[in-house]
Amino acid sequence: MGKVKTHRSSAKRFSVTGTGKVKMFHNQHRHNTGKKTSKRKRRLRAGAYMSESMASNVREMIQQ
Repeated sequence: MGKVKTHRSSAKRFSVTGTGKVKMFHNQHRHNTGKKTSKRKRRLRAGAYMSESMASNVREMIQQ
């Protein structure tokens, strides 16, 4: 029987902590930053933890 492959783009975007939480970076911070407020850009800069309902899907894709 074949093995399940890791979804490579997801593996590059998300990481799993030791306790099983999924870490991610916010999107919308690459371009068109001139029209976004400083407060918005500052908050997008920080990483975040994914909600548990979405995290289970990501864990499946990256198999950790």
